Amino acid sequence: MIFENRSDAAMKLAQKMKNQSFLDPIVLGIPRGGVVTAAVLAKELNADFDVVLSRKIAAPNQQEFAWGAISEDGQVFLNPALSESQLDFKEYLENEKKKQLTEIERRKKLIRSILPQSAVAGRSVIVTDDGIATGSTMIAALQCLRPRNPFKLIVATPVASPSRLADVRHWCDEVICFHSNEYLMSIGEFYIDFSPVEESLMLDIIREMASIKTHSK
Repeated sequence: MIFENRSDAAMKLAQKMKNQSFLDPIVLGIPRGGVVTAAVLAKELNADFDVVLSRKIAAPNQQEFAWGAISEDGQVFLNPALSESQLDFKEYLENEKKKQLTEIERRKKLIRSILPQSAVAGRSVIVTDDGIATGSTMIAALQCLRPRNPFKLIVATPVASPSRLADVRHWCDEVICFHSNEYLMSIGEFYIDFSPVEESLMLDIIREMASIKTHSK
């Protein structure tokens, strides 16, 4: 166990990042757990806060395993190691993409009614989650953000394996990780409390961060 909970993990990660200089920084969290991480980072780094939506595409007959992911703009990232199996599951893949995009749109409506989307062009954009397991949802998010012309696209995470960090590094400008462990089997094993982040809590955090943004204007 390395972290008490997501807030503790984010505080430790923030300490690692505080000596770095960023250009008009904004922290984007991947729901739901990454929203907790992003809120703490944004406060500690005196950065803006926002959300980027990305959802896992589960493998056929193995729902816990990520075949890939889809981002809020519909871009899909599929695990290259599983690319051949796509040919056998075309119908499943199309249905799964539609299912996850429908959930993304539902969440987007909820979130954007509270917090309008922020501009990222020309800024240091820090994308975060509570950990990186397969890297699929992070890579899908990065694919979505790169065309929006950030000054620098940075991935920050409390925990990940070196091999996954190497995969993610191809899609961003910099990777910052507090604890890297090659024997990572699941993100939760590095947390004492890794309780699911309920949607109501996620929305409360977004409301709080939206209020901070409004009062700072």
